[in-house]
Amino acid sequence: MSPFDLKSSSTTAGTALVNWWRAVSLEALCVALLWLVGLWLLHVPLFPVWALIGGLMAFVPNFGGVIALLGPVLSILFSGRDMERLGFLLGLYAIIIFVDQILIQPALMKRTARVPVWASILAPIVLGIVIPFWGVLLAPPLLAVIYAFRRPPNAAQERGTAMQR
Repeated sequence: MSPFDLKSSSTTAGTALVNWWRAVSLEALCVALLWLVGLWLLHVPLFPVWALIGGLMAFVPNFGGVIALLGPVLSILFSGRDMERLGFLLGLYAIIIFVDQILIQPALMKRTARVPVWASILAPIVLGIVIPFWGVLLAPPLLAVIYAFRRPPNAAQERGTAMQR
């Protein structure tokens, strides 16, 4: 067997990307639930719609949270001049972003894509500096693929290789 087998390498990369997609989908669901509960507590008009948009925007790293915030802000501003509720909404946004970026996303990446927590926090920052826009977007799937190739072969593969010798 050659050191680079195209079929097994593409299978490994594909599996890693599917695992990454699962992690991002679970993250989006968690973010949508956080938005739903928070917006409901703040009595924001159309809160289920804004929560759904917030969950969908979790698929867009860094910019998605800001885009998700625009609807509830405009909804509060158009419903009346309630600046206290707007302040609470901005606090809710900060809490959701913190919980998502520091707790949920690294935990899901570690569980589904086997990416260490430190790498899932540090890589978007470093790649965002090196390749300003695209680095942030590409960091999570790249990490999933890189760590899929770094994984040691499992015990069943080792036994099968040993039996062939």
